[in-house]
Amino acid sequence: MRNQYILTPYFLDRHDAALLDLAQDDWTVNETTLQGDSEMARTLCVHRPLADRVAEAAKAGRRPVSVAGDCCATIPVMAGLQRAGIQPLFLWLDAHGDFNTWDTTPSGFLGGMPLAMMVGLGEQTMVENVRMDPIPDGDVIMSDGRDLDPGERKLVEASRLRHFPDVLELLKCDLSGRPVYVHFDTDILDPSEAPAMGYPAPGGPPSSDLERVFRHLADHCDIAALSISTWRSNMDEDGRSRSLCMSLFEILTG
Repeated sequence: MRNQYILTPYFLDRHDAALLDLAQDDWTVNETTLQGDSEMARTLCVHRPLADRVAEAAKAGRRPVSVAGDCCATIPVMAGLQRAGIQPLFLWLDAHGDFNTWDTTPSGFLGGMPLAMMVGLGEQTMVENVRMDPIPDGDVIMSDGRDLDPGERKLVEASRLRHFPDVLELLKCDLSGRPVYVHFDTDILDPSEAPAMGYPAPGGPPSSDLERVFRHLADHCDIAALSISTWRSNMDEDGRSRSLCMSLFEILTG
């Protein structure tokens, strides 16, 4: 399947011009006019065209590949897939669960909530903005999710999502029979290998483990869409994090 890369050079509502250096000639760049007086309102402006572009690509038989600065961009990707009639399993590869709600978050950070939003928990403004139907939590697989807040952990444990703390467990997980949307937050990597992360968490899997998992997914899954939440470009002075993360991501994109 031909990939359609869609680059969204924002971290929530904050433009990151350095991400534009990633774009190749056949990539679509999702830049838009931001309106509103809040982070939420401006982020909604970023999401609407992203959902449209994902839907357009999927309906044309191309695989949407989203490159963005934060995990909230997964919401419009899922919305676009749904508009194209695709109801995938959702594989969430992240050091964090992003499964907080306003009742559990210790920080109030919107970027720590998107997966909860997508299964219908807590804040629903972003989901409603792109007309996404909440997905069943039983259709979600989380790995590694090593850094969970206390209230967030309780929500994860009370849900039906499958949580594999060790990414190598995915080598034994049967994901056949359904299309799969794979999301890769680069902070899943151990900070010793990819130091330019805004929210680093020690104890992550080595890149060699992720490489094994990604090759397995590429060979054995029907990957309907992919997304990556990038490193912090302003922290990546030597390009080390960019090089490692993109080389891993390219295993999935083929």
